[in-house]
Amino acid sequence: MRQVILGKSGLKVSAVGFGGIPIQRLSPIQAARVVRAGLDLGVTFIDTAASYGDSEEKIGRAIAGRRDNLVLASKSANRTRDGMMGDIDRSRRHLGTETIDLYQLHDVRLESWLEISAIGGAMEALLEARRKGWINHIGFTSHSVETAMRLIEEPVFETVQFPFNLITREPGERLIPRARAEKLGFIVMKPLCGGQFEDAELAFRFLNAYPDLVPIPGIERAAEIRQIVAVVGSGAELSGKDRRRSARIVDELGKLFCRRCGYCMPCPEGVPIVLGMIFESFIKRMSPKLVTERYAGELIDKASLCTDCGQCQEKCPYDLPIRETIKRAAGLADDLLREYG
Repeated sequence: MRQVILGKSGLKVSAVGFGGIPIQRLSPIQAARVVRAGLDLGVTFIDTAASYGDSEEKIGRAIAGRRDNLVLASKSANRTRDGMMGDIDRSRRHLGTETIDLYQLHDVRLESWLEISAIGGAMEALLEARRKGWINHIGFTSHSVETAMRLIEEPVFETVQFPFNLITREPGERLIPRARAEKLGFIVMKPLCGGQFEDAELAFRFLNAYPDLVPIPGIERAAEIRQIVAVVGSGAELSGKDRRRSARIVDELGKLFCRRCGYCMPCPEGVPIVLGMIFESFIKRMSPKLVTERYAGELIDKASLCTDCGQCQEKCPYDLPIRETIKRAAGLADDLLREYG
């Protein structure tokens, strides 16, 4: 397995990591088998989050006895000092480690950065946790290019995690070059478009053109990580035939795939537009019970407030069918509540 240095953090990791969202859907025994299959193939970088259900606990059990060879990353969306300290401590216990190699602020936007960086904000906890040896390095994740471009300038950050794939290519124009210039390690979330792009061969041939980036696909089956490791290991990039095939797929998915940029927000009626747009992706990657408990009720309650004013679609730079997608998502949420609520 080729190794990559995550920028100024100095962390040396495998050229492909293991994303911890989908194992929420597996039993502890199944999850352990999948994680260990990745380790046996040379995967040394595992990324999860405090909000990913029991993902941290399953990973902790799976890596018992093999911690020394791994780089562990987790993250929290808590914005306060006390909340972040609590999440970091739980992450350590769940993962079975004294020190987490990389801890990240989860899903940051400019408005939340004001709270995070204020007195009593989450940044105080991250710095304190690093002093105490609970974490070694600090990074952030975001879905907004503007936010990421701003935060890259903050010297405290050593890595940035951001969506980049065959459909979401915009980061390649400004964000990735800027991260390189500032020596931040770049972690690729959603290399398979949040589970919507099924051709791993094409997806990772595209990413092979960026050998200094580290993709972290969400893995649910051992066969998935075996295929991905093989493609990454080959170093093969998109051929002319690949490009034509991927262009057709991208043309179809690009009209449906939400980048979570937030340009459609806010809704004047309070509809959670982005939640509605990515709800189906949650169902594919997370446990149905967790999706039901966390998101289904809110989506059903607020989707009905939509007045079909069309402002969201007018503001969407990708011309996505937002109103239709949210209505379909609300129907799926209703089905989940009937079964799991």
